[in-house]
Order: sequence, then structure tokens, then C-alpha cells
Amino acid sequence: MHKVSLLFGVHMHQPVDNFGDAVDEAIELCYKPFFETMVNYPEFKFSVHCSGWLLDRIRKNSPDIFQNMKTLTDNGSIEWIGAGYYEPVLSSIPSNDRKAQIKKLNKYIKKHLGVKPKGLWLTERVWESSIVLDIASCGNEFVMVDDYHFLSSGFDANKMNGYYKTEESGLEIGLFPIAQSLRYALPFFSVQRAIDTILKCADSENSAAIIFDDAEKFGLWPKTHEWVYEKKWLEKFLKAVIGHKQIQTQHFSDYMKQNRSLGLAYLNNTSYFEMGEWSLKPAQTIALESLKQSLGDEYFNKMAVAFVKGGVWKNFFIKYSESNYLHKRMLNLSLNQENLDKSTLDLLYKLQTNDVFWHGVFGGLYLPNLRDNAYKYLLEIEKTRAQKHTTYELLDINKDGYDELKVLTQNLSAVFSTRHGAQMIELGSLETFFNWQNTLMRRKEAYHEKILNPKVEIVHQSSEDEIETIHSDAVLIDESLKDELIYDWYPKYSFIDHFSFEGFCLESFKDLTFREVGDFVNQAFVKNEKENIFIRDGGLYLDESYPTRLTKEYMFDKNKIELNLDVDSKYSQKLFYAMEFNFHFAHPHKVTFNSKTIENGFSEVDCDELIIVDDFTNQILKLTTNKKCNIYGYILNTVSQSESGFDKVAQGISFIFSTSYESKLSLNVALEVKNV
Repeated sequence: MHKVSLLFGVHMHQPVDNFGDAVDEAIELCYKPFFETMVNYPEFKFSVHCSGWLLDRIRKNSPDIFQNMKTLTDNGSIEWIGAGYYEPVLSSIPSNDRKAQIKKLNKYIKKHLGVKPKGLWLTERVWESSIVLDIASCGNEFVMVDDYHFLSSGFDANKMNGYYKTEESGLEIGLFPIAQSLRYALPFFSVQRAIDTILKCADSENSAAIIFDDAEKFGLWPKTHEWVYEKKWLEKFLKAVIGHKQIQTQHFSDYMKQNRSLGLAYLNNTSYFEMGEWSLKPAQTIALESLKQSLGDEYFNKMAVAFVKGGVWKNFFIKYSESNYLHKRMLNLSLNQENLDKSTLDLLYKLQTNDVFWHGVFGGLYLPNLRDNAYKYLLEIEKTRAQKHTTYELLDINKDGYDELKVLTQNLSAVFSTRHGAQMIELGSLETFFNWQNTLMRRKEAYHEKILNPKVEIVHQSSEDEIETIHSDAVLIDESLKDELIYDWYPKYSFIDHFSFEGFCLESFKDLTFREVGDFVNQAFVKNEKENIFIRDGGLYLDESYPTRLTKEYMFDKNKIELNLDVDSKYSQKLFYAMEFNFHFAHPHKVTFNSKTIENGFSEVDCDELIIVDDFTNQILKLTTNKKCNIYGYILNTVSQSESGFDKVAQGISFIFSTSYESKLSLNVALEVKNV
């Protein structure tokens, strides 16, 4: 029987500045017991990657864990693996930032642990060949990708037990294929089955069994803390491996030194298979899964895997306009970073953290606190660029072919879209670094089918010496979530113009059952070259089409945005108009509207003033109009998938000022931000 080198690695990551309780839980349930166990078995060689900010937090707040890490490093047990310091998807950030982040983590590990990483952890295993030059130029010699990367690029599944070389413009790095069989086995299988899975990789001389996966599987994922530590799976596994005659633990860099590569490889732009599914639109995701099932696992894994695949990671910028906007705001700041000092540059690197830009099994983009953190960094950078007078910039921020008007007052960062109805798509405070326009529209997701059309599944109970993985754990469906599955047909920005021949009410507004007769909600406006005036020559569509011009003129002060709106139409009979706002709040259930909370909806008639008190920022948003209006509002909920099932997440508060008019409408609306 052939021997096999076990290349075992763990990846530790938490979103930058994640809730303290969440990080503390990960430390107590996972990171602390993991290294307390590993330090007792120094002969077990393994690799560790930890995102820079988390490693620094552990060093400062959990010195006992860091000391165990240092001990294991000093005695040669741990091989440290680098990455971007704040865990960006490398292919999604500019080259100069890419190199800066890689070097930052390399230097940190060298300073505090005394070694320089030779390998690099590829965040979410998102591979594009463009990153090779920067990885190599930083002195990192190899990366880990999934075996799926190779299989989907046409490689033989029987030749995954080693490493390959790739190059870009003559610079080369090594590529280690992580075995899916091991990712699904450790730590979920019994120790004996886990050992058997490792031994299946020993099909020739110098074979490697390659596993590099989330450390959080060892204690933080559902059911794993009890299984891994209380029932001592990890300790039993370490003893079994150390005592096994056919298995030797080895570092990736040592394996590369001692063994030739399996050859040259050029990989598709890809990540793991599930990521490709998640990046598709819902109908495509469902179709892909159906196609995969019809092919059968055996044929798919052997043959079709090279041809049947999902989208690329950057598709998330197409799927989620909110992700794309935040990403392109980041790129714009990066392209203009020459005047940023060291601490401000660090804010830019934090803004590049991957979690907020995508969504799969974990919350990601759907988690408001992650978006709040990202906008905090963004607005702190903008604060350094704000001047005593208001500045204006017209540019295509989100690369959609339409310009946005970017306005910086002394205290506000506001952006208005010509593509989307001359609406406000950013409202950031330069005092509290909070973006009240950080909303997320309600959109269909493929996994909503599990709520709308639940299927009865037979869940096989795992044996006493095994546990279910997160991928197969049964999920209970809350029937009340069906009522929350309302899908918006336009992004949830502010200063949105609605027209209807029927009066608006809370129910029709929330459920989108009112009949829209105008074409101003999701159509483009033209901006005047010299003034902040936006015009659309559109129409009202009733018994026939009535040409209608809508003019929106914005004015700005350091704490105030004012809008003069004029509607001039060929339709002269009575119509109803509503101006919609969508504001995000950290604690939407605590926010008051004219001293009322909005839990079950908000209604107020004949009102020309709305006072919104935000407890999180300790600021007031005051809206006033020159015309008595009815105001209706509700909490904007989305339903997203998470590791524990399905979550109803409050993304903000949506409300309208509604009024009736005939022929012409002139409306003045002022939005002022004040401190409580």
C-alpha cells in the first residue's frame, strides 16, 4: 500500500468589525478549543490562514490562543498561509490594492509569528488568472483551489493527488486542488471513515490528500462543538492520523520541495460549484440544479462537470445592484487614492472585505450590519475629501452607462441617479458615518421555492458516530414567511415619483397592488449641464398616452436637501401622486415617525411634516412639504437564507407622501438632518 501525505489546513475568518458577540462566540466555541487541542499534538503538521484583522484581534484580546499559535509555529507544527489582510476577493480589487493587502498580512505574520508565508489562501477560492502576477510578485509561491476548479476545466478526476503549476506572463505559482471528498468528510464522518477517505487518495507514490477548509466547521457550525470537542472527535482524529503507518502530515511548502508538479494547468474563471449556482439569477439557478440532477451524480462528476456550470463570482454585481454600487464606489475611491494617508488607506482596504458583496448560504449582502460597516469606511474616507463649500461631481459611478450626481456638503454625502428617476441612491452622514439610503430591494431568490412549494423530504438519521453537515441539515419552514415574499419591480431609493388614478393606501403601497400609470419610477432622466435640474419627457398611461414632463430641481445646504418638483401633463383630470422614500436604520423597530413606532405600519393624514428620530445615530431626519399629504409607511423586510434556515431581515423603512392633483403639480420637499 502506498503512503499518503495529508496536507491539512484551516481557514479562519469573520467579517471585518463583525458584532463582538459573534466573534466572541467563534472564539469560545471554535478557535480556542481548536488550538488548545492542537498544541497537545505538536507532531501533527498543519497549515493555518487567519484573516489579518481577526488574527490581530485574537492577539490583543485572546493572548492565550495567540500563545498556542506561537508555540505551534515555533515548534514547526503550523505553516502560516497568507492572503489579503482584510479578506478581499483578490480579482475584485485593483492590482495595487491587491499587492498592498497581501504584503500587509505577510508583514504582520513575519512580525508577530516570525515566519513569512509561502502559500496564499484564495478568498472563497475565486480564481482568475489575472491575480497570478500580483501573488508571485509578493513572494507567495502557491494557492489552494478546489478540485472542482480543475474538473470544470477538463482535468482528470484521478489526477488530483498532488499540485500543478500555472503561469501568467512567465511568472508561475503552484496550484493545490482541495478534495471535495475530504471537505465533506472532516469533521462530519466518524474518525474511521475520515481515515478511509484520506487513504483513498493514496493511489500512487507521493500522493497527497489535500484539505483546506473553514476552521469554523470545527466547533461553530451547528452541532459541531459537541461533536468535535465534547465527544473528542478532533483528539481521536489526531491520534489516529499520528499513529497510522500509511499517513504522514506535511506542510504544503515542504510537499512542493520534495515532489514534482503533476504538470501545467490553466483554469477557468471560477470558484466552487455552489458559488457558481448562487451567482446566477433565480430561474437559472433552478434550471441548473434540475439539469445536474437529471444527469445524475456519477455522470456529472465524471464527464459533465466540465460543461455544466454556473456563473462567475462577479455575476453578483449583475444580480444585486446594491452590491455593484458599493463595489464601484470602492473602485472610484481606490482610483483616487493618491492623497489618502496610511490610516485612510486602511479604511479603503476594510471596505474591500468580501462578505458584503455576495450572498449564498450565509447572509452576506442581506446582513445590514455588514453593509453599515462598509459604508462607515466609505464615508470616513469621504469625510477627508469634504470641503467647507458644497462640491458636485458628475460621473458614471456604477458603470451602467448613465451618470450619477455626487454631492458632498460639509456634513452629507448624497448621490443621485439619472438612470433611476433622478432618485437619491446614497444619503450618508459625514458626522456619524451612517448611510440612511443603505436599503435592499425585495427580490426573488431561488431558495424561496422551498418556502412557496415545500417538499416532503426523508431525512436519514446519521449514525451515532457521525453528524449532519450544514449542506444536508434539515430546515423547518415557517409558513408566515410566505406573506413576506413580495418582490419589488424597482430599487428602493428615495424621491421616487408614483402616479395612479386610485388613491394610495398602506396595503396597496406595501403589496405593490396599486396601478402605476406613469413612467417615471424606473426610467432615465436628463440632467441639465449647468444646474442640478433633472427632466424627463415621459407619459401618463390611462385610456390613452398623455405626454408629461416631470422636472426635479435639487438644492443643497450643509445639512439639507431640498427638491422642487413640477409636473406638467396633457392629462387634466384628477390623479394621485406619491413620493416614495426608503431609509435604512440600524434599529428600524425603535425608530419613531412623528413619535410613533412603525411595527405594524404607519398612517397619518393631512400632514406636511414628518419627524424621524434615529436612536442609533442620535440624529433626526425632518421631512417637510408645502402641501398637505397622507403618509403611509411599513418596515421593508426581506427573506434570506442562512446557515440556520431562513431569516426575515428588516432592511429599512419604506414610506410615501401621497396627494391628489389636477393637470399640474408643484411640490416642494425638504429633507434636513439634525442632531437630537
